[in-house]
Amino acid sequence: MDPVKKSLISLHFTVVLLGATGLFSKIIPLSAIDITFGRSIIACIMLVAIVKITGRRLSLYSAKDYLVALILGLLMTAHWVTYFAAMQYSSVSVGMIALFTFPVITVLLEPFFEKIRLVWQDLLSAFIVLCGIALLIPEISLSNDTTLGIVIGIVSAILYAFRNLIHRKHFSHYSGAHAMAYQTLVIFVCLSFFSSDQLYEADQHTYIWLFVLGTMLTAFPHALIAASLRHLRAKTFSLVACMQPFWGTIMAIIILNENPNWQTFLGGIMIVSAAIYETYSAQKSHKK
Repeated sequence: MDPVKKSLISLHFTVVLLGATGLFSKIIPLSAIDITFGRSIIACIMLVAIVKITGRRLSLYSAKDYLVALILGLLMTAHWVTYFAAMQYSSVSVGMIALFTFPVITVLLEPFFEKIRLVWQDLLSAFIVLCGIALLIPEISLSNDTTLGIVIGIVSAILYAFRNLIHRKHFSHYSGAHAMAYQTLVIFVCLSFFSSDQLYEADQHTYIWLFVLGTMLTAFPHALIAASLRHLRAKTFSLVACMQPFWGTIMAIIILNENPNWQTFLGGIMIVSAAIYETYSAQKSHKK
């Protein structure tokens, strides 16, 4: 199978898995920092195991790569913490929607990283995504937690956009598992100074949920994402990943009994449409 097509298929599957991560901000009774810390420990162990099983060495090629790994890890640390915090302050659907301003940010930033021209189709896709997100956001007050959740989600989006662009430009020569192993290690080290006693006093069910989050919803999908960025542009990943809040909202309805309104579904359709268009455009451009 063509590597681009294979990357696109795995990316769509990964987005479904990542759509479920937001649920854990409500399911796990811990702070955003503690959830991220526990998630990083488990994910790091699993990713290191994947690297060893595949016969790759854990060390990096140069001192520059260690510096890039550190920068990526710091960006991911802040991104993960703000990601869970956004949903804890508001709701899963609103938090995910706020995060998914990052495709718009990525589309606007990528020309500076890749030295490519910004074309009108990119702006149109970004505009459609932005309209979809605007429809999903309920009526809010500037003084409530929902507003705070949206602001934190946008900060998380900016961090995530920079992380994806830097990864593709300076770190895509490593396998997905290898790259994420170092990033989760940085997250673990950074947050070890900020985790609370609640994490160590949690019950068995909390640890089980952390294990699921760290393995099936972190180590596995993030390894696939990092691998797909070797064949796809960050813009393509960003706009395909716009389906994540749609899947997250559906799962929040079923599992958490959230009740989004009709704007949520209409916005979701717009976002998915833009993602499908971007996927088609990516395939067409790579065939030329």
